[in-house]
Amino acid sequence: MKLSVAPGQSLTGSASLPGDKSISHRAALFAALSAGESDIKNFLVAGVTKVMLQALSELGVPWDLVDTTLKIQGSGLKRNHHSTEPVLLDCGNSGTTMRLLAGALSALGLPAILDGSTGLRSRPMKRIVEPLQAMGVSIQASPGYTAPIRIEGRASSRKLLPLEYNLPVASAQVKSCLLLAALDASGTIKLREPGPSRDHTERMLRGMGVAVTQETLSIPGDQVSQYETRLTPPNLAELAPLSLDIPGDISSAAFLIVAALITPGSSITLQGVGLNPTRTGLLDALQSMGADIQISNLTESHSEPIGDLQVRYGSLRGTRISGPLVVRMIDEFPVFAIAAANAQGRTVISQAEELRHKESDRISDLCGELLHLGVDVEEKMDGFAINGGEILKGGAVDPHRDHRLAMALAVAGLAAQEPIVVQDAGIIAESYPQFGPSLRKLGADIRS
Repeated sequence: MKLSVAPGQSLTGSASLPGDKSISHRAALFAALSAGESDIKNFLVAGVTKVMLQALSELGVPWDLVDTTLKIQGSGLKRNHHSTEPVLLDCGNSGTTMRLLAGALSALGLPAILDGSTGLRSRPMKRIVEPLQAMGVSIQASPGYTAPIRIEGRASSRKLLPLEYNLPVASAQVKSCLLLAALDASGTIKLREPGPSRDHTERMLRGMGVAVTQETLSIPGDQVSQYETRLTPPNLAELAPLSLDIPGDISSAAFLIVAALITPGSSITLQGVGLNPTRTGLLDALQSMGADIQISNLTESHSEPIGDLQVRYGSLRGTRISGPLVVRMIDEFPVFAIAAANAQGRTVISQAEELRHKESDRISDLCGELLHLGVDVEEKMDGFAINGGEILKGGAVDPHRDHRLAMALAVAGLAAQEPIVVQDAGIIAESYPQFGPSLRKLGADIRS
């Protein structure tokens, strides 16, 4: 499938967003761990969440999905699976699915083999395997610490060990994996990160009755803070079921936000967007560039802040991004680069090495496609630099099997000299199946 986006049309009107991908992943799995029926509205129905639901089916968890309302009958996975043979779980292209399942299955002592696509097999799993082994989990990765991952069963009478662990890189997926494993540990787990990674897991677990605390720690003699999360294990049989309405995904909103900012005459409203402060780094970065983004109707739903965003076209200027802000916008850099290419001046991204370990190498692949479009971009080991202000060329681009890169390159077509044609655009359905229709509704000339 190809997607062609042409310049020339301003964007106007309003749009709602699909349910947040990170929250949808967690809600499905956590509901399966609970004691009772969970009711989850605005669940993201996309490639990455479908593999999570399929994994739950393989584990014997009953669920029913009607439109975007998901009902799950939780009874603790252990009571649904009695075989001593490992169950093979296909995680598709979803690193979140693999890492969250690894933590949950470790807590429950269930034998499993976690595998996935060629792309997923290239992603680093050492960051979860080693700390899980330190907790007493019998887990092995393939050579190079990649998938497939094999987890051995564990007697229900044997608890996992408590853990104090410093994550070398701030990562919500790694943190969530270890917090899930800690649900069946013999004592409190303490995890420290160098940056404020997203905290949906902590918020959701607290709502289910789990004692989870977070604290910012100052390091004596150092300007850098650490972010500590503590979890005291509950009784797994007593986790409360979920009843929630998932907010709109700010990572999906990012593409529409940048689309409006770079397309002359645009003014759009995005409704019910999740505004968790660990996820709003893109808004801060764009506003530092002079972006006209206003927040209204700010409220809270099931411990997650939500609100409406009003976004208007305007001139942007270059900026510098590093440190904790990188963590708070780690998924949005592909489309942020499109904003930087359309800004006046130089934008520099540093301390973002983690981008090399996503669905693609989001530094090398992004820079290569931007160069193809005529952008003055310099690749760096830990980021990139863009000298913006020139009108992008059109033509065919390759998203490298990366859904976020595909959508970012599509957005670039709105302000290019000629249409941009995204090859293999079907990958967009991994996270935002309605991306094309959403842009088209707002007035974009987008064709498949």
